[in-house]
Amino acid sequence: MSMHYFAWHKSSHSNPDGHCVEVGQAADGTVGVRDTKLDDNGPILEFTADEWRTLLNKIRSRGR
Repeated sequence: MSMHYFAWHKSSHSNPDGHCVEVGQAADGTVGVRDTKLDDNGPILEFTADEWRTLLNKIRSRGR
């Protein structure tokens, strides 16, 4: 179920060619991720706050 997300934020590491994702948060804490090229017209991946923290921790643990 798609929710209303507050302001969408794009990473400062985003590609200037428009190959980016944005992250937004809903009032209930759900985190949404979407493709910047599609904006409101595309799908939104939705994560609970716990799922989002787990994903970020896994990404960070892999290093750069």
